[in-house]
Amino acid sequence: MAVQEITYREAIVAALTEEMRRDPKTLIMGEDIGPSGGPFKTCQGLYEEFGAARVRDTPIAETGFVGAALGLALTGYRPIAEIMFSDFLGVCFDQIVNGIAKHRFMSGAQSTVPLVIRAIGGGGLRFGAQHSQTGESWVLSVPGLKIVCPSSPAEAYGMLKSAIRDDNPVLIFEHKGLLSSKGEVETGAERLLPLTGSRVLRPGTDATIVASLAMVPRALGAADLLQADGIAAEVIDIRALRPMDTSAIAESVRKTSILVTVEEQTQVGGWGAEVVAQVTQQAFDYLDAPPARVTLPEYPLPFSPPLEDAALPTPESIAAAVKALV
Repeated sequence: MAVQEITYREAIVAALTEEMRRDPKTLIMGEDIGPSGGPFKTCQGLYEEFGAARVRDTPIAETGFVGAALGLALTGYRPIAEIMFSDFLGVCFDQIVNGIAKHRFMSGAQSTVPLVIRAIGGGGLRFGAQHSQTGESWVLSVPGLKIVCPSSPAEAYGMLKSAIRDDNPVLIFEHKGLLSSKGEVETGAERLLPLTGSRVLRPGTDATIVASLAMVPRALGAADLLQADGIAAEVIDIRALRPMDTSAIAESVRKTSILVTVEEQTQVGGWGAEVVAQVTQQAFDYLDAPPARVTLPEYPLPFSPPLEDAALPTPESIAAAVKALV
């Protein structure tokens, strides 16, 4: 085991490499993941070490290779499907929600579905409306899936390893805006992280900010701005959306009496609404103001750099939402 500072991208590659070495039944498939190492280089070096049989360059056919991954999972393998852009989950949506999510239930638990889908998404990099969505709330309402959103290299590493070993289907949403971010990661065969539960990143007493993916560092930036105004914000990374455990968030709200959620999705149907509902049930009497949700506007992300920047939540807009409640 060793602690080293690596990027989010390198953490993903390390987890994939270690798990594929550990279990010869683990394989990965996706578009352009072979000799080129993947469109975002999250499969760098895998093809050279494991070969074409275990690192499968697929046609541009998400429905086909995600369906093939289900077949492999049912016959003793541990497949990983990489979706080049989270937006393309829409192409294979039926395979995920009507096949992968339901198969174990419909078999009476006679079969397991040890399958991981890695979806790389997010805005801020000028990819346009059809290549900039995160997409996690599209599948939030589907029983049978585990959904995680790592926001740091350590979580990208530890949660991916746990997902690969899980006997149930896991969707991992990765953010392309985080790929170059760095952090300390303790690598090693058993360095696993749970696929549930939120994490307090910064303690505070005056407001609770809950964020996911690339909004986590922006929420931490907002906390810095608020600190300058004498407001101590507690920042929580929700980490896992299904199963969703809001007990730590509710505990924070009992202390701060203010709740703000931040997500890179539109407000209607976002995970923030579920967090607000659950926390309101658990800690209603402690709230001093209605919870606020900082989200994307109700239109697709623009390609224009100034317009895209204006649409995404910022530390300033998050801090403003908190100040309006405190």
